[in-house]
Amino acid sequence: MSTENNKPPEAEPTIRLLARPQDTNFAGDIFGGWIMAQVDLAGSIEASRKAKGRVVTVAVKEFQFHKPIYVGDLVSCYVSITRIGTTSITVLVEVYAERNPANPERIKVTEATVTYVAVDAAGKPRPVIQPTQ
Repeated sequence: MSTENNKPPEAEPTIRLLARPQDTNFAGDIFGGWIMAQVDLAGSIEASRKAKGRVVTVAVKEFQFHKPIYVGDLVSCYVSITRIGTTSITVLVEVYAERNPANPERIKVTEATVTYVAVDAAGKPRPVIQPTQ
């Protein structure tokens, strides 16, 4: 993963939120688990839209935290679908932090590839509903 490209994707972020004091670890930085939760939420939103129903997280390829997120940063998660299988949807989630409103700076802080499986009401895998062409 690279942080060289600090320009987010052209699309609107799937979620955008402020990092708050209650989201910090003992050192005062935003807790990595909080960031991971936001990535999972953002990815599941796009996957459930594509699957037209409930999805569950089955795999996360990797997380590498390149830069910290601080209290007050505006955190944006951008999602793009990278693969659709019979029952699964894999998405790339890129996370950017915007800080210092007086002199705005946008930094790519992490990215992860997350795989979801479409499930039915009983929690069993079901085919992903493909849009008709």
